[in-house]
Amino acid sequence: MATGVSVWGSGRRSCSQWGEQALAPGSWALLLIPCLCLGPAAGDMTDGNSEHLKREHSLMKPYQGVGSSSMPLWDFGGSTMLTGHYIRLTPDERSKIGSIWNRVPCYLKDWELHVQFKVHGAGKKNLHGDGLAIWYTKDRLSPGTVFGSKDKFHGLGMFIDTYPNDESADRVFPYVSAMVNNGTLPYDHSKDGRTSELSGCPAEIRNVDHDTYLAIRYSRGRLTVMTDVEDKNEWKECIDISGVRLPTGYFFGASAATGDLSDNHDVISMKLYQLTVEHSPEDENIDWTKIEPSVSFLKSPKDNIDDPTGNFRSGPLTGWKVFLLLLCALLGIVVCGMVGAVVFQKRQERNKRFY
Repeated sequence: MATGVSVWGSGRRSCSQWGEQALAPGSWALLLIPCLCLGPAAGDMTDGNSEHLKREHSLMKPYQGVGSSSMPLWDFGGSTMLTGHYIRLTPDERSKIGSIWNRVPCYLKDWELHVQFKVHGAGKKNLHGDGLAIWYTKDRLSPGTVFGSKDKFHGLGMFIDTYPNDESADRVFPYVSAMVNNGTLPYDHSKDGRTSELSGCPAEIRNVDHDTYLAIRYSRGRLTVMTDVEDKNEWKECIDISGVRLPTGYFFGASAATGDLSDNHDVISMKLYQLTVEHSPEDENIDWTKIEPSVSFLKSPKDNIDDPTGNFRSGPLTGWKVFLLLLCALLGIVVCGMVGAVVFQKRQERNKRFY
């Protein structure tokens, strides 16, 4: 039974607001007050509960090491530049990649990450790209083709894709998606990662006048992703997937890339909160550092395509699927005909006995 309570809800409520709700007479939430204040205060995402904030995995103002190529507990890669107000992973220039990675491996089994970021540039309509990624992976500081980091990674990748490579797909961009990888799956840029994504949602995050937020919660095998991109001080559900297995001992990071088109990709803060969750005795006996990243699916995500709402629907019918469907229909007609003939014959014989 999980004792941590989601910070989602109708809005990003403050610690005191959660406490007032929990203190309702007879409320079982009295037992959960220490876990209710994981979310950001109303109108701000800088506080949360200091007891649950893991500073060794968090990136916040005021930044230390402004003007240098590194800062305590974090390493930079590529074009990343540290300023007093943001960490710019890429400037609005072509063919740039940049990243920032936490030096400390995370051994929490249940956690929640809040990311404050901005994507902006001179490009209009589709004349911008490519996007940024938030990572929880085995390897760090490994530049590559997936939004500035390596392909075939081990762990979790959250992608904020701003450019549609496959314009024939029914998808609204910018688009947020999640992928869990055990080191064997490639990210297919030509299809915008649809063949390997778990789920996703559109999110209008480019060139807005306010900061945008992404919250990623992993607890008891459930991955939940929420966005706050409309300046309404409310979380909006994007992804909710069960059956996700992620090991401990991986690293948090962020990366971004530009190609022929470009944008400024800025990270303002990354705050990690520990969730207080009870696990079964079986879970406690597992060596979580040796778990293989995986997702339990009834069928592979490669057998699905997405719709603009981020929900899966069945993929297009192939020749074999059409053949099998017609064969099943034909067999059904034959069986129904045979059953009907037998029933009709029985009725005829019964009617003859009454005359």
